[in-house]
Amino acid sequence: MDTLSITLSALADPTRRAILARLATGEASVSELAEPFDMSLVAVSKHLKVLEKAGLISKGREAQWRPCRLEPKPLRQVDDWLESYRQFWNDNLDRLEAYAELLQKGGKNDPSN
Repeated sequence: MDTLSITLSALADPTRRAILARLATGEASVSELAEPFDMSLVAVSKHLKVLEKAGLISKGREAQWRPCRLEPKPLRQVDDWLESYRQFWNDNLDRLEAYAELLQKGGKNDPSN
């Protein structure tokens, strides 16, 4: 599977997205990441493994503490991929806005005439 597919697959789960949102505020331990969820540490660890495999997080080693941190590179790749779609929708919305303005002014292309 390609990198983008692995990243999107990891992002498909709401628990993993919530974990990433938490890590966007700073490093956290596995137990800190597990606090808001009604699941075992083992289940949270499985989610973290998926995120780590996708390159979205990394785990450090500082004495007894193994902080998890957000890794932005895969998110940048998703953003780059989405950019062409973002441009597509912006262009379409601009055309729709121009058409709506034309209709409000009683333009020739008004289908109700």
